Amino acid sequence: MTALVLAETAGDIIADATLATVTAASALGGPVHVLVTGSAAAGDAAAAIAGVEKVLLADDAAYADGLAENIAPLIVGLMEAYDAFLAPATTTGKNIAPRVAALLDVMQVSDITSVEGPKSFTRPIYAGNAIATVESSDPKLVITVRTTSFEEVAAQGGSAAVETVAGSGDAGLSSFVSLDATESERPELTSAGIIVSGGRALKDGPTFEQYITPLADKLGAAIGASRAAVDAGYVPNDYQVGQTGKIVAPDVYIAIGISGAIQHLAGMKDSKVIVAINKDPDAPIFQVADLGLVADLFEAVPELTSKL
Repeated sequence: MTALVLAETAGDIIADATLATVTAASALGGPVHVLVTGSAAAGDAAAAIAGVEKVLLADDAAYADGLAENIAPLIVGLMEAYDAFLAPATTTGKNIAPRVAALLDVMQVSDITSVEGPKSFTRPIYAGNAIATVESSDPKLVITVRTTSFEEVAAQGGSAAVETVAGSGDAGLSSFVSLDATESERPELTSAGIIVSGGRALKDGPTFEQYITPLADKLGAAIGASRAAVDAGYVPNDYQVGQTGKIVAPDVYIAIGISGAIQHLAGMKDSKVIVAINKDPDAPIFQVADLGLVADLFEAVPELTSKL
């Protein structure tokens, strides 16, 4: 079964999510090819990924900004040679993969957490409270991958051939206007080893900054937040962890002032060690926490930060 993986890039850099998706594609048991829609430098970076046999490079201005309306037809045009298409279950992947599935007239298999057979997979349902085993009967597979469930292949060591491909170009359905990206020296949330997250109990944006940022700085951690904190305007949307935000699985997840709503737990309960600080001893977060501290965060967090 030959698989085509959509590479997620940031300029000339291949995102870590792509490396985990290659692992999932390799589990299908056949050759793995990677599609890069961007610069030649990103194509060279993809060629170095371990386990990749070929890189398809679509170096066209129509694909440079990641517009799904342009990229989906490109992928569909390539799928005659492939049995499966896989994309990370990120914002980009979730935007492109359903369009590919619709154009191929097949059912998408979403957010897989393991490969059980050539067309059999597991995926979470009911906000992660149950795991379903699903099997596709479609001739072509379109899959999104929960990247936190797969180990990342090595970014170096491969020597894949790079082949230039062309598609239909600009579909004329959308246009790129601008990108308002948050610049940060912190680790990216979905690939960070340590995450410090704050909840609605932090009251407002300045308070969130006052208590969460110094602790994250001490630990070299990424900063996350609950949906309630994001909805209240404490922090930007890209900080949100949960079913409707980012799915994370760091080595250490520190939840501060987060009660543990089911949609938040769905996004972080696979973390290796979960630390919770909350003044409510009955908060649901303590049911999944490895270490729990029932305390006022406004006293406990500064003390913790000072002792690090």
